Amino acid sequence: MTTTAKHQEVPPHTLYTVADFVQRHGFLTEGSLRFQIFNSNNNGLAETGAIVRVGRKVLLNEPKYFGWMEG
Repeated sequence: MTTTAKHQEVPPHTLYTVADFVQRHGFLTEGSLRFQIFNSNNNGLAETGAIVRVGRKVLLNEPKYFGWMEG
C-alpha cells in the first residue's frame, strides 16, 4: 500500500532585512529606506504593519510596504 503526501502550498517569504529589500528593489537606496523607517510614525508607514522589529533587527513586510507606497 502506498501513501501520497498532500503538498501544501507554502506562502512566499515576505519579510526582508533593509539590505535584502534594497537588493530586491533597485529603485530604493538603503539610506532612503532607513529614512522612511525612521520617520514611519509621521509618514504612515508604522500604521500599515510593514515594519516588523525583532529585537534590534528591522524587517520589512513586502506586500504591506507596497500597499503603503501605492496608497
